[in-house]
Parts: sequence; structure tokens; C-alpha cells
Amino acid sequence: MFHGTTDRFVGATWSRKRIFGLWKTPLVTLAEARGPEGIRIYAVGDIHGCRSLLDKLLRKIEDDLARSKPDDWRVIFLGDYADRGPDSRGVIERLIALQAADSRYITLAGNHDVEFLAFLERPSSEGVFVNSGGNATARSYGVKLSRSKLKAQADLESVHRKLLAAVPADHVEFLKGLQFAVSYGDYFFCHAGVRPGTSLDRQERDDLLWMRAPFLNSLMPLEKVVVHGHTITARPEERINRIGIDTGAYRTGRLTALVIEGDHKEFLSSKP
Repeated sequence: MFHGTTDRFVGATWSRKRIFGLWKTPLVTLAEARGPEGIRIYAVGDIHGCRSLLDKLLRKIEDDLARSKPDDWRVIFLGDYADRGPDSRGVIERLIALQAADSRYITLAGNHDVEFLAFLERPSSEGVFVNSGGNATARSYGVKLSRSKLKAQADLESVHRKLLAAVPADHVEFLKGLQFAVSYGDYFFCHAGVRPGTSLDRQERDDLLWMRAPFLNSLMPLEKVVVHGHTITARPEERINRIGIDTGAYRTGRLTALVIEGDHKEFLSSKP
């Protein structure tokens, strides 16, 4: 189940009849959603090893904070720091440093981060890490990982030993400490999405990390508007019940942040 941070609803709520009865919890649409009182939120989409794009976007966020000086703020990273891009190690190091300097930087788990940790704990040639971009992560730690050469158990164990030696202990602790969801105001933040029809405080971990079709295809309003990554779109995707901000940084060079303050929403990008 989801055990992240929750707070009370702020702003307008919306009740609707359902075919099988009445919602017991007030529902919120995107048009009605408000951020938490007195706090500006920045939510950052999937980074996937793109340290240079992360640095560009963070500079824009820092400039925005310096220019407008909100009373308080949070920067929420929606997961998938590892795999595919060239510098997973650098991304994780940057996020560790940010959190050490200020606890208002919040890091959520993505499916690729969980699978990276799973490989470190128990290596498998069948998992996501080996078969979906983990070779780039291994390379960023100075370890060569060739999927075609990991069929033999001895080769798999050799790569595993090298990675265990190369990945710093604080990187492992960072991966272990990632949250799965947080909530501020009328918004719920997670990596992939939620299961429609299940209350937000009862979501399963795997759905928060892996969900696609049932959630992406749903137009059912929820208790809060879900802000998520995981599914790549050419530009941020706004629907009645969700905002998707994975713009495929490792493919497109576009890392996106959603900015929420009160009833105002806008987007920042690593690209001009």
C-alpha cells in the first residue's frame, strides 16, 4: 500500500454519482485543483541518466525561485533516475547532494530505480535492468554490461560483483530510501499512475511504479489530480484527472517540470 505523505484537501471539490452508487470521498478535476497554501511545487519528470539536462532544468528552477521568492517550495522528482541516458551515477550524486543541502527536494521511486536496486540485491539476466537500459547505468559506474554475454551464470555473477564494488554505499541507501508517492494540496505525485476505483491511500506499490492503460485511458475524476511520468509524450499531457510530464529526456533532450502555485500551472523545460 502507499504510505507516503498526505495532507487535507485544499480548494474546490467535486462530487459525482456513479453507476453503482455515490462516491464517499469528494473528487477533484484538473480545472478545480489547487496547490497547497503558501507552497510552490515543482514536479520533475523522468531523468534517465541525463545529468546535463537535469542541471539545466535545476538552473531554471533556481532562477524562478530567485526571481519570484515564494514563501515556501518543494521540488518533487518523479523517479527513473537510472538507465538509458549516459550518466545515471551523476544524476544520483546530484540528487543526493540536493537532499543533503535541503530536505525540500523530494525523490520518488521509478520502476527503473527499483529494478537497479533489485539487480544489486539479486542479479538476474531476465530483469528490466539487464534488458531495458541498465547497460548505460553500469557504464556510468565503469562496468561493462553486455546482455548477450550474461547467459552464463559465471558472467552474470562477475558483472554483479563489479557493480557492487563500483556503486557507492550512499547510492544504494538513496535507492532504498525513495518514497513511492506524496501528496500536496489537490495533487498526488507518483511515478507511473494509480489504479482507478481504488482510493489513493490504498494504492499498491507496483501500480504506482508500472501502471499504464487502465489509468491512462480513464476519464474518471479522482480524489486528487495525479501528476506522473513513466509514459513518454511529445509534450506534457493534461487530462481531467492527471498530468503526465515524461517528455522522453534521453530521446528528445527535453526534461520537463510542472510548476504549481495555487490555481496556477505552467511548465519549465530544459529546452528553450
